[in-house]
Amino acid sequence: SSGGVTAFHTFLKTEFSEENLDFWLACEDFKKTRSKTKLASKANRIFEEFVQSEAPREVNIDHETREITRKNLSGATSSCFNEAQAKTRTLMEKDSYPRFLKSASYQDMTKQATSRGISKRSHT
Repeated sequence: SSGGVTAFHTFLKTEFSEENLDFWLACEDFKKTRSKTKLASKANRIFEEFVQSEAPREVNIDHETREITRKNLSGATSSCFNEAQAKTRTLMEKDSYPRFLKSASYQDMTKQATSRGISKRSHT
């Protein structure tokens, strides 16, 4: 849900690691691009912001994945970030997301959702 993504993003900001989610979301948006011209332009922007070495918001991927992604830019297609995106997703699934599920912000969010659900059922 968008509320869940927002809560996870807010949590990642507290850990100074929101670039992984931002990159993943940018890749999802990128995949929806249909114009070849826009595809190439967006690909370069995403690469410069998140993937290249010393990028302002560099994601934590290995050198090999970084090189594969760089090579994919020469013929930018909607799948050119797939490998890098998969690596960041795995990193979030194994590292930051489990911490988020244990965090006070997640616990508060689930309590609020549960109480709203109970409140709605008692009024119907």
